[in-house]
Amino acid sequence: MPVRRSAIRYVFGRHDLLRTRFAISPLIELTAAAYVLRLPSQFPEHRPWVEEVAPRVAGLELGLVHAVNPLGRTVWPNFDAPPPVLPHPRIEDELDRVAATDRELVRSDIRRGYPEGVPPEAQPFLDDPATAVAVLVEQSRALWEAALAPWWQRMSAFLEGEIAARARRLATVGSEAAFAGLDPTLTWDGQELVVSPVRMASRRVDLDGRGLLLIPSVLAWAVWPRVDPPWEPALTYQPPGVGDLWLQSAGDGALEELVGRRRALLLRSLQRPASTRTLSARTGWSPGGVNSHLSVLRRTGLVVRRREGREVVYSRTAAGDALASG
Repeated sequence: MPVRRSAIRYVFGRHDLLRTRFAISPLIELTAAAYVLRLPSQFPEHRPWVEEVAPRVAGLELGLVHAVNPLGRTVWPNFDAPPPVLPHPRIEDELDRVAATDRELVRSDIRRGYPEGVPPEAQPFLDDPATAVAVLVEQSRALWEAALAPWWQRMSAFLEGEIAARARRLATVGSEAAFAGLDPTLTWDGQELVVSPVRMASRRVDLDGRGLLLIPSVLAWAVWPRVDPPWEPALTYQPPGVGDLWLQSAGDGALEELVGRRRALLLRSLQRPASTRTLSARTGWSPGGVNSHLSVLRRTGLVVRRREGREVVYSRTAAGDALASG
């Protein structure tokens, strides 16, 4: 008799495909980092990043971060990394969302994540959730600054490129092309997106007009289905090619010395083509300032521009690629 494999089935209704969207989640990257740094041998593609980051993280107190991200389990708490409500939120805004989590939701989520009984390291979330969450946020912020902040511009550019490419396929080719290649565990028949096998219990998730949030991630592995209320249905996946992000040290300053810090950052950010608006949102600089630097990079032959619909999109030339890669 064949063994029945567990599966998560996202069932699409009439309007759900139109409401399927993408987002980047700094909190999910933070959660994934907490696992990768504790299990480095399982993630050889991230070895250069781990080797650079591990000494910075070694002295941090991360007890509550680890308590909400336990190892070797099939269920775990989710309140520390809820699906984002904006396409590309700032880490500070996302940490504010965690800090504002309803205290009873914290308790129920911890109990759901530890159905056999809450261990001592997670007990503070039951005894005094307000204080525990405040400490969790501070520990998460420290982990972010040590492990992810130096790399975030590059990670963001990579993820935005993935979203742009897959969104174009969704718009021009259709749903089959948009879901193709997300992960070998996924199948799509035009009505159901099935994740199988999974380590969690089988679930049928009727989207009911909510659509599905797709979250590409650098550090997450395989796919992470998100199906538990009160959060919207979501699916985290890892795009191909993430290992290439770590081939150049985040602290290399030669390019900055040559073209200036801001132009160097823009050139590196153009690992995937982007518009002025996208680069402005990514850097926090004014569109005028971004345009001024792009104009210099274009006149020196490091970037080119082309029109896509209503936007002008910039990309690196071969010379720009060579310079940005050192």
